[in-house]
Amino acid sequence: MTFSICVRERYTDEDGDDQTRFGVAVTTRLPGVGTLCPFASADGAVATQSLVNVELGRKGIEYLGDGLAVDDALQALLNADEGSAERQLHGVDADGTFAFSGDECNDWYGHTEGENYTVAGNLLTGEDVIEDTAAAYESDAHGDAPLAERLIDALAAGHAAGGDKREDLEVQSAALIVENTEAEADDPYYNDLRVDASETPVADLRETYETAKRGYETILEKYAEEADDE
Repeated sequence: MTFSICVRERYTDEDGDDQTRFGVAVTTRLPGVGTLCPFASADGAVATQSLVNVELGRKGIEYLGDGLAVDDALQALLNADEGSAERQLHGVDADGTFAFSGDECNDWYGHTEGENYTVAGNLLTGEDVIEDTAAAYESDAHGDAPLAERLIDALAAGHAAGGDKREDLEVQSAALIVENTEAEADDPYYNDLRVDASETPVADLRETYETAKRGYETILEKYAEEADDE
């Protein structure tokens, strides 16, 4: 099942300090993908898929928090995993990228790495899914839109290219997580979203994002008005 993208972006905060944001987005033709595959923290982003081993994601993020480089952390986990031939595991940290596809994953499967991102998928209609997901992200990398929105755009491009090939499975899902290194950041509600069971997961994830973003902005305006009235 599944295709996903992990991203690292550097930016400057309002105080002029250098920061990094990490994001991961995923979709599949099974329910509840957000509980299994995507992991992110202020140290990096990881996706675990194919025959999913959730511990690869959980421990991967934990290892990044302990200071291990992403390639060392994820390779160490794969080396200790007897089922690694059936896994896909990829991710980014502050400095590097890592992507792995075991040779017993189901066709079509594969991955690609860019300077600041990784994309991987299995049980896909073809390589175009991976290529178009990557190209969509690259076309607007570090763009003005929030990373969550651009991750959905990347998933939509992969989905339009064919996505998961199991058309007999109607119940699908999608999810995204975005984290950053700002210690005092007030993360928007739209940075951690899931659509757990839907026939149109990417479209529903976009609608959920747009609704959550609108709600977040409304609350900010309300609090600002109340502060002005005091």
